[in-house]
Amino acid sequence: MPEVGKKAPSFSLFDSNGVKVSLDDFKGRKVVLYFYPKDNTSGCTREACDFRDFFPDFKKLKAAIIGISPDSVESHKKFIQKLNLPFILLSDDKKHVVTKYDVWKEKSMYGKKYMGIERTTFVINEEGKIVKIFPKVKVDGHVNNVFNAINQK
Repeated sequence: MPEVGKKAPSFSLFDSNGVKVSLDDFKGRKVVLYFYPKDNTSGCTREACDFRDFFPDFKKLKAAIIGISPDSVESHKKFIQKLNLPFILLSDDKKHVVTKYDVWKEKSMYGKKYMGIERTTFVINEEGKIVKIFPKVKVDGHVNNVFNAINQK
């Protein structure tokens, strides 16, 4: 279970171009690692667009934005193209990383239980340590809160 002050669990996953991306590739940079349920759904689209719109501000702080969901590489590629996203989306189709970060949870909708992503964002510092966790994210205002958390560090 990742905790504030601990080293962020390492991972390697494929991006929308089929290139393997590792958390270690971002050593020396701040990282916003956000886990979201599914491409092209209303909440996930709003969250991605909010990160897109704030991207220049995060870039000024030398912070990378990485989104992870269980969607396929091809799904991510279409989602990025459709929304003109300037950041990386990684495919965790085997659910190894979402399990490692403890965001793969039992959820319930209309009384039916199922497994899915609990929308969560981790802020990781230049040394690879978690400095802030936003659990059970509500999309409205979230990206602004993440930006403010990074800007204070």
